[in-house]
Amino acid sequence: MMRLPAFTYAAPRSIDEAARILAGEGPQAMLVAGGTDLYPNMKRRQQSPRVLIGLRGIRELSGITGIPTTGLSIGACTTLTDLSTHRLVVESYPALSRAVRTISTPILRNMGTIGGNICLDTRCNYYDQSYEWRRAINFCMKCDGDTCWVAPSSRTCLAVNSSDSVPLLCAIGATVRLAGTHGHREIAMRDFYNKDGIRYINKQPDEIVTHIALPPVNGWSATYHKLARRGSFDFPVLGVAVAMWRDPDGTVLDARIYLNAVASAPVEAAEARQALIGHKPTPDLIAHASHLASINAKPMDNTDLDYAWRKKMVRVYVRRALNGLS
Repeated sequence: MMRLPAFTYAAPRSIDEAARILAGEGPQAMLVAGGTDLYPNMKRRQQSPRVLIGLRGIRELSGITGIPTTGLSIGACTTLTDLSTHRLVVESYPALSRAVRTISTPILRNMGTIGGNICLDTRCNYYDQSYEWRRAINFCMKCDGDTCWVAPSSRTCLAVNSSDSVPLLCAIGATVRLAGTHGHREIAMRDFYNKDGIRYINKQPDEIVTHIALPPVNGWSATYHKLARRGSFDFPVLGVAVAMWRDPDGTVLDARIYLNAVASAPVEAAEARQALIGHKPTPDLIAHASHLASINAKPMDNTDLDYAWRKKMVRVYVRRALNGLS
């Protein structure tokens, strides 16, 4: 049986109090809300914080406010279940509701939060193992070692981003709001991630994700398609999110395509986007855009299933997503 290491638990009642504790404790402290990813990592000794700062007691971090015509604000501690079943989200942001419902299982969605999901630790076959397994290979760059076993010559950790909500949030233009001891700031979701499996989010050590802001519903449509070994309780080995804006005759005014689980950060298929803009999405154009999107995907042997096959599936899943919006 794997057990949690010893830690001290702090339960602040305000964002400012949580930020002060986080800044005061330094690298030995971590934030926790649902804990569905952090606690298993602690049991495997991938992370061993001496202090956990619980956020569930901070009321302003939970709930959904706003209206679709001006945008919604989602508290970071809003559970995945509450988010995916909220009336305004289901009616006006259905793609987000569907993407969130693909995460894990109903029980864990009752515990997990949207803030935790967008800050989900990157994953890798050489990292997501027990302490004894990792010690047997002399650990890896992401934890306790100095070699990336996916590509031993790499100077950067290649663990992948596997959040199902993130590519969709990037595609629709959502933003992340953060608070710390030095004030508040807002950053586009697409700029929140780094291509580095260790330093994978652009968050300062004392900052807390407080809200996710959804843009107004202004004529765009979106979808999310997920590839995984099992139909439930699995992280994606490929995620494809597409958002599209069209004029009344069907011509694409703008489009965004994001791929997930193929790199440490969501990957934008910029060439595919440019191919779509200004044209009606015919079958030939969709096939061409899907091919261009597959060029952006460079999966490696660090998640489930064969990486060469996963790359081929990018074209298939992008085509399915585009056909679904056409």
